[in-house]
Amino acid sequence: MKDPQFNRRKFLRNTAATAAGMALFPAIPKNVLAEASASVSETSFPIVQPNAEPKIRFSVISINHNHIYSMIGAVVRGGGQMVSFYAKEPDLAADFAKRFPQVKMAASEEEILNDPTIQVVLSSGIPVDRAPLGIRVMKHGKDYLVDKPGITTLEQLAEARKVQKETGRIYSIMFSERFENKATVKAGELVKAGAIGTVLQTVILAPHRMSPKTRPEWFFDKKKYGGVICDIGSHQFDQFLYFTGSTSAEVVASQVGNLHNPQYPGLEDFGDIMLHGNGGAGYIRVDWFTPDGLNTWGDGRLTILGSDGYIEVRKNIDIATDHKGGNHLYMVNQKETKYIDCNSEPLPFGEQFVNDVLNRTETAMPQAHCFLATELALKAQKNAKNISIK
Repeated sequence: MKDPQFNRRKFLRNTAATAAGMALFPAIPKNVLAEASASVSETSFPIVQPNAEPKIRFSVISINHNHIYSMIGAVVRGGGQMVSFYAKEPDLAADFAKRFPQVKMAASEEEILNDPTIQVVLSSGIPVDRAPLGIRVMKHGKDYLVDKPGITTLEQLAEARKVQKETGRIYSIMFSERFENKATVKAGELVKAGAIGTVLQTVILAPHRMSPKTRPEWFFDKKKYGGVICDIGSHQFDQFLYFTGSTSAEVVASQVGNLHNPQYPGLEDFGDIMLHGNGGAGYIRVDWFTPDGLNTWGDGRLTILGSDGYIEVRKNIDIATDHKGGNHLYMVNQKETKYIDCNSEPLPFGEQFVNDVLNRTETAMPQAHCFLATELALKAQKNAKNISIK
């Protein structure tokens, strides 16, 4: 924590390479975890474009979280071409430029915003700065894809909604625990096909590994990351709405706390939420307690309870079996008990998003859904009871 420049470099170099982004980084071994313990080498990684001509041109502004790599990967797979980037931190900019030597380093944010050939801006900036950037992007006539949490306060949300409505631009948040997890995508297909009847409830457990030595200073400042529910919980509100089909919902109860990390007073390491929507009920638990003995960053689990069965997704690992890696799905219904290895399933978000940019449609994620998931997370965070364990 004494050398923030070093922490930022180490944070970015601990790659978030996943199956979703591997096409961009062919030099990275496939077994590299989303939160590796060792830094990636300084080898430059060529961008692998689809065979067809690029459909859109996009740029990157702010790269404070390594989720940017999977975001770039999704848009490139969908037909996008990254043409420029800007980061105000010299160390982060230099590191990114080494990985993407084909991409122009812009001299300023304004250079990108004022370029009429750029249709979309991607960002993984410090969370508190993401919404203000998105508002500037939309005012410059461009669409925006941002890392989660895409908005950290209700005031930011109100302004983002206002500007989005005025400009008609896309303000999309990369909820990667749904969009970039193949088993979760498959679960959505099964639910829509009626495989478990009417969805009644979702239960989502989202543990994460903290790894303090790899984290930048802003990670421990609640004003900058928004709180544990706002941050990692934002994924889960998206999934609750999606799987229950809810278009309106309320937070029944929420609580947060720093239960075991008093040395970081600005950190919340635990949170949970009860939800009720017009399509079903929900429970969410998020935490920063993944132990080092687990060979992935978190044993994420999604249970979808239906009237005629249930689905359980083991997102990243299946500790109860010999199944390797992630993307495991179990389904039980009136006809069968079934295991599905989802590693060969497609990830449609990138192509859907690119097509939405071109066609002004909402196939990847409806704008109202994006903002409602964010609103629920922010309200749950704001009204959460603070708890402690003695």
